[in-house]
Amino acid sequence: MVFIDGSNLYHILKGIYGHSKNLNEFKFDEFSKIICKKRKLIRVYYYNAILDQKKDPEKYKKQQQFFEKLKTLPDFEVVLCRMQRDIVDGELRYSVKEDDIHIAVDMLKLAYANAYDTAILVSTDGDFVPVVEAVKETGKRIENIGFKSVFSWHLKRTCDRFFILKKENLDKCF
Repeated sequence: MVFIDGSNLYHILKGIYGHSKNLNEFKFDEFSKIICKKRKLIRVYYYNAILDQKKDPEKYKKQQQFFEKLKTLPDFEVVLCRMQRDIVDGELRYSVKEDDIHIAVDMLKLAYANAYDTAILVSTDGDFVPVVEAVKETGKRIENIGFKSVFSWHLKRTCDRFFILKKENLDKCF
């Protein structure tokens, strides 16, 4: 099973491609094939939060279209989390909330349900180390996908396997 921290992946792709690629055209089915290699893919879980419609109606509309496209992919689940608005130094800021905990709970719940033998975590967030350790205690394997410029050393060290996806791999997904 593949667990994708959507916001984390979006910011990494944005950092790699900037405005040279339309990130809404990223082919998650191709991406999943690349990271699973020749193994049988059971399901992909993608976690993200809905943007504030009032702040940018056009961006919100594009995101909704993107989520709808993802929902049509076979064996693909979109898990929508909460977007929180905060005022920091007098400036309105948004942050995705509950995505990490949803990923952690699903990874652990599905490990105990014996739904997979290997979990592939697509995130560079070191906060996942405790759940990786807990899932490994169930006898399951955990792999982490990092990126050339960004990855968590602690997460890399804790997972059974770690892969760095390079731009050449990601280019195949557009």
